Amino acid sequence: MKHAGRYKLQINSKWFDFYLVVIVSVTEGDSVTLYSVLTGIKDGYVIRWRFRNTVIAEINKRDDRYTVNDDVLDGRFRDRLKLDNQTGSLTITNITMKHTGDYDLETNFNAFIFLTLTASDIYTTRSSLIRLIVYARLPVPVISSNSSQCSSSSSSSCSLVCSVVNVSHVTLSWYKGNSSLSSISASDLSISLSLPLEVEYQDKNTYSCVLNNPISHQTQHLNITQLCHTCSVHCCGPTEAVIRLVLSALVGVATVILVLYHIRSRRAEGDQAHIHTSGSA
Repeated sequence: MKHAGRYKLQINSKWFDFYLVVIVSVTEGDSVTLYSVLTGIKDGYVIRWRFRNTVIAEINKRDDRYTVNDDVLDGRFRDRLKLDNQTGSLTITNITMKHTGDYDLETNFNAFIFLTLTASDIYTTRSSLIRLIVYARLPVPVISSNSSQCSSSSSSSCSLVCSVVNVSHVTLSWYKGNSSLSSISASDLSISLSLPLEVEYQDKNTYSCVLNNPISHQTQHLNITQLCHTCSVHCCGPTEAVIRLVLSALVGVATVILVLYHIRSRRAEGDQAHIHTSGSA
């Protein structure tokens, strides 16, 4: 970050100016320190930190004044700025998406690296540019079955889907071990993403769904046993289980009644036969 700023390049008798922009990426809620190129602020120094052309912090050694303007720009920096009076470095705490943008460090003294210095370079204004990119915290992907009911025992594959909601600048991917199977990306718009996957019921490989942006990632591992099952193994919800239990009980009761009826009928037939034989005698 300390290398950001204006550089001069001399080729033969011609001078070329160019700026080195440092890009800093952070996650929402984190803190970041924007370092100045100064090792110490001497008397006479005036440095200013600007965000979108608005001064948010200033050190004026001439007047011995140190200022943090955290109420500017709708108060997005309120209670978030910490200025180092010795080096001029600026710390932003509890970063939000509103803090994404370009930050300029301005000083009235030359504080950058030049191949050749001339007298006119010494007291002109110099500017250092730092581009801060803030990424939202990533949610954990959700893996679910694509089917609301269990599959028949004759089916050989299981349909799954990995999904996330309200994301931007991310990529959602399915992995088999360490190998990428498929992926889908979101642009700067906040959208929902879903990515399907077909696996065999008896597949013993390791699958995972990964959501990532340039600085972080979230991973959800697939539990095939939990999400992929056939009806013959597991399919009955609480209501269906109760119904099956009641039906089984009714069948059992009916069977007992039929057996008792059969026994009584045989006994009645035996009694009638005995009476008939006694009467004949």
